[in-house]
Amino acid sequence: MELKAKWCSSLVKVFPDTEPESEPFRSGTALQGETFSFQLAYNPVDFHLSEIRIELESELKKSISIRRVNLVPGEYPGCNFDEDYISRRPGFYPDLLSSLENNAVAAVCNQWRALWFKVAVPENCRPGKYTIGVKLSVEFPGTQEKPIRKKLSFRLEVLGARLPAQTLLNTHWFHSDCLAVYYKTAVFSEEYWHIVGNFMKSAAEHGINMILTPLFTPPLDTLPGAERPTVQLIDVTRTKGRYSFRFEKLDRWIALAEKCGIGYLEFSHLFSQGGAAFAPKIIAMAEGVEKCIFNRDVKSDSKEYVSFLDTFLPELAAHLRKKGLQDKVYFHCSDEPGLQHIETYEKASGIMRRHLKGFKIMDALSSVEYYKRGLVAIPVASEPHLEEFLAAGVKELWTYYCCSPTVTYPNRFLPMPSSRNRILGTLLYYLGISGFLHWGFNFYFARGSRYPIDPYRCTDAGCAYPAGDPFLVYPGRDGRPEDSIRYEVFREGLQDQRAMQFLETRMPREEILKTLDRLSPGGKMSIANYPRGEKSMLAVREKINRLIRKYSA
Repeated sequence: MELKAKWCSSLVKVFPDTEPESEPFRSGTALQGETFSFQLAYNPVDFHLSEIRIELESELKKSISIRRVNLVPGEYPGCNFDEDYISRRPGFYPDLLSSLENNAVAAVCNQWRALWFKVAVPENCRPGKYTIGVKLSVEFPGTQEKPIRKKLSFRLEVLGARLPAQTLLNTHWFHSDCLAVYYKTAVFSEEYWHIVGNFMKSAAEHGINMILTPLFTPPLDTLPGAERPTVQLIDVTRTKGRYSFRFEKLDRWIALAEKCGIGYLEFSHLFSQGGAAFAPKIIAMAEGVEKCIFNRDVKSDSKEYVSFLDTFLPELAAHLRKKGLQDKVYFHCSDEPGLQHIETYEKASGIMRRHLKGFKIMDALSSVEYYKRGLVAIPVASEPHLEEFLAAGVKELWTYYCCSPTVTYPNRFLPMPSSRNRILGTLLYYLGISGFLHWGFNFYFARGSRYPIDPYRCTDAGCAYPAGDPFLVYPGRDGRPEDSIRYEVFREGLQDQRAMQFLETRMPREEILKTLDRLSPGGKMSIANYPRGEKSMLAVREKINRLIRKYSA
């Protein structure tokens, strides 16, 4: 019997049947205020039904957490692949990070598994080199087998530079209806607000500083005939054809987001997905009876809905100005309209622009024509079309990926290597991007919101999207989220961007860009051309850290 163990970087995905091929990762560097992660892969050779106990020794012990990496199913890995995938097959993938029980993990005989170490380096941490010592021990009570003892150590160097505050705006769409359904709690109950707060706080800790806010039930990912649970924050009353509004729930949502550390709000779309053809679902107390007054059966340019918006938007704008939020909120018209929808979108967005002067409106799209016609001041360009928007000179340009692209570009699917997830932060810095958007922070429904799914068993919205696309966090016990490898690695990418921004205070941006070019294939970085693989991605950050050390001495 033997206990094999090997240090790995956070970018390695440890599979049960294969020893990690990467070189041992025994040391790293981090800035003050940075969250640094690494892994310990282990394999209990020829023993089972035992616990592996973990003891930690370090000056930084209070700042270190250890979690086990669990396998999750990836039934649908996608259908289009390039060479930069770990696998093209359905199977189990390491992703879910769960807390240890009694500082121990179960030994799974002859399988490689991993422990995830996270060091939340304090902002006032003394610069220097710190040893993180780990003792692994296994007992075999009731047998003649000798206990196994193993000692390992990792060295973390903390540089004398503090990670600057995040300037990138970052949203991963927050689906509170999914939380209410999964936890079987009533929308707007005290338990609901408590759970929403737990997930908001987690989002903020991982660099998500903007939250999707459901003015009305978001008209997103809902197939005809399906209906998402009502989560609208605006109380609407209609009496004798006249509308009135109350904003207490919205104000509570805003206060909760602020308390959790989220500084920006994006309001849910006021028109249907994919072209603004219809109204969203809106519930009102109409002539004394609660009912649905608008939905997909109401066209976006109908007299009734236009009249509703003509009343609602001025009142909402006045309320937001009174609260001093004009610069903290973003509006949406319609998600992912195509070029064929431009006339419908122009009508719909025109209503919004008429009433929301001074407010920001943004939408995810692929056609640069929307920007050129002045219909969208803040386009959220899909990765494959990003260069077109850059060439158009967009002042505040965002980007996004979702269920695509599946080839060439960065993304975060389970079958992709973590380096392809993390590199995005470097690319956002290189290209000067203002914001990032993703549709799935916690989408726990099947495609089109046809039925709820169990995220621990289904990671692809019912074999609809590549595994890992619909959510970043798992709904844990007691209404608290459990993290994923993809969640932690994405945060690392954001920290890379912030480290480069710090370096920019010490050397010209142009020189940093040249450095990144030299580290890229062919000597030129782009959204489609970037360092691939664990070794190359780590080399990027190590180079930045060496320059920070040099110029901060």
